[in-house]
Amino acid sequence: MSPAAWIAGSELPWQRLVAFGPSGFEAYARLRFLPDPVYAGQSEADVDEDAPPEHDLLRTALDVLTQHTGTSDECYFCLWDGWGLTVEPDGPKVVVPGRAYFLFRGSLSSFGDWGAADLSPGLPRSYMPDPAFIWPADHAWCVANDVDPHYAGIGAAAAAIDDLLAEPSLDVVPADPHQEPPHYD
Repeated sequence: MSPAAWIAGSELPWQRLVAFGPSGFEAYARLRFLPDPVYAGQSEADVDEDAPPEHDLLRTALDVLTQHTGTSDECYFCLWDGWGLTVEPDGPKVVVPGRAYFLFRGSLSSFGDWGAADLSPGLPRSYMPDPAFIWPADHAWCVANDVDPHYAGIGAAAAAIDDLLAEPSLDVVPADPHQEPPHYD
């Protein structure tokens, strides 16, 4: 489980870790799946948004981030164990306070087909949840995609974050992981 030690061994507060990943990156951003709430108490159900599926937005962000790692053929994916999978994998578990994950390894190009689909046989791929953490072996960046927020947090070099911000098909905003981001009730 040493590839995930930088996550499992983090001493960050739980919500900070699952929202933005490990500390130490030059810059952070939020990939928004929904726009930020516009009033206190707003529910996600109150958002009238015809956004692309989260999976497609993550795939686009990963396509950008691929340019910012030397190990795109060796990446890690953590899938939250709370999804109620039909088959539990035999591999290692990554545990942080409040969450546990199954650890997978594969190439970044295999996002969407990295072995997790075999955990719920008979279900279409569209029912398989996306990973909660994605990172390359060189730790050039980390995507934290917890089940609760309306965004994925990304830590990386400033150049990688700048490229994400410049991608017109994504709604990415700079973030300070020490400040609580907007959230829906």
